[in-house]
Amino acid sequence: MQLGLLTIYDMCKAVDRGMVIGGIRLIEKRGGKSGHWLAESGS
Repeated sequence: MQLGLLTIYDMCKAVDRGMVIGGIRLIEKRGGKSGHWLAESGS
């Protein structure tokens, strides 16, 4: 995910280098050591 945000920043930095990317949260994760995870709805 962090790489995706860096890619978006890189594309937009010509317009505004001081931009803030916020409101990002994980909705669902699959695989890995901890397995499947789903965020609680309503938040």
